Amino acid sequence: MGTRAIDFDKYYREISASPSINIKGRVTQVIGLVMEVSGIRPPVGELCLVEVNGSAEPVLAEVVGFRQGRALLMPLGDLRGVGPGCYVQALGGPFYVKAGSGLLGKVLDGLGKPLHEDFEGDLASISLPVENAPPNPLERKQISEVMVTGIRAIDALLTCGQGQRIGIFSGSGVGKSTLMGMIARYSDADVNVIGLVGERGREVGDFLHNDLGPEGLQRSVVVVSTSDRPALERVKAALVSTSIAEYFRNQGLKVILMMDSVTRFAMALREIGLAIGEPPATKGYTPSVFAALPRLLERSGTSRRGSITGFYTVLVDGDDLNEPVADAVRGILDGHIVLSRELAAQNHFPAIDILNSVSRLMPFLIDEEHKSQASRVRDLLAAYRDSEDLINIGAYVKGSNPKVDMAIAYRDRMEAFLRQKMDEGVSWDESIGALKGLFNGD
Repeated sequence: MGTRAIDFDKYYREISASPSINIKGRVTQVIGLVMEVSGIRPPVGELCLVEVNGSAEPVLAEVVGFRQGRALLMPLGDLRGVGPGCYVQALGGPFYVKAGSGLLGKVLDGLGKPLHEDFEGDLASISLPVENAPPNPLERKQISEVMVTGIRAIDALLTCGQGQRIGIFSGSGVGKSTLMGMIARYSDADVNVIGLVGERGREVGDFLHNDLGPEGLQRSVVVVSTSDRPALERVKAALVSTSIAEYFRNQGLKVILMMDSVTRFAMALREIGLAIGEPPATKGYTPSVFAALPRLLERSGTSRRGSITGFYTVLVDGDDLNEPVADAVRGILDGHIVLSRELAAQNHFPAIDILNSVSRLMPFLIDEEHKSQASRVRDLLAAYRDSEDLINIGAYVKGSNPKVDMAIAYRDRMEAFLRQKMDEGVSWDESIGALKGLFNGD
């Protein structure tokens, strides 16, 4: 008797058409921000729905670890109402965000949902994972074109390239939000994506209306997760911002991604790590924080199609530029802009400390005359700073040092060049022309 072939497709169709069984777990314990759930074994990163007692709205949560055979979940919303025995259902996948050109001019929460109360409908139909791998290093285009920011001090002395990643290091209240708003309004980027991570609620409205304004918002997408939101949502806000920027980069556009701030992103990661029992390291930051920072920052930059130029603000504790997060971020990025509290106190805006700031790609983006003039400005600023105390008390004798004499002669002209009004955008040609005209006749 011959053998008969088994029709596997028939059985596959029968199984696919059968109703699936939804296995639900139960909440066994809640300690601080962490829920322990038994009965299900979802992988790390998978989303779950927690059915809240007496509420029609379940709580969205994400698996962040395991302990003694139980899943550890952290909420993306409010934990109120969650009690022992609440049912938990795994959703079968990680967090995704919708992206599209309809996002332009919109303000989103940390999960990518519109914050506008009067909004109706969908902004976009393309769903993207918020956890993406950076572009292949060998597929990144070389950075060869200038990204004009509209800020004279940056364009002339700290020139940035399209796809470069720059850190803005600043203490609180030194003008970083105003600087970001100016870049959003006056740069030659096609799209701005602005992530406000852990920002104060009052400052969000101030930034949108005063710093960004209607002109900047029109070509921007703003993602907001204020300081009162759960730690996991603040982390997602940084990832959502980056995923949206990647969408526009894949359309072949010049994108500027501004994130304020990487420090608060790291603080949110620290909250999560400590809550699930990870041992603290330097200044209480857990080891996973320093693993997550390069994964986030490396996602910007160039790809085969477009570019993401990243401006990441770093809050320096007590103006200490060597604190752990600042030190780690500085080692990853392609340059840093330091905002000085001393300059801000002198009503010098933007309060950019040129001598402590650097753009690592600037020498490869500019011509020799530009490079020579920028070096001359730095030399004179350094000479003046070295002798500033003697000059201020009248102890410096003219003729003692020719370079200091020149620094004193050009001091006011250089100061005027480095200052810029908040409502003033400067083109590339104007910035470079002003730089080359600083030393006319010398």
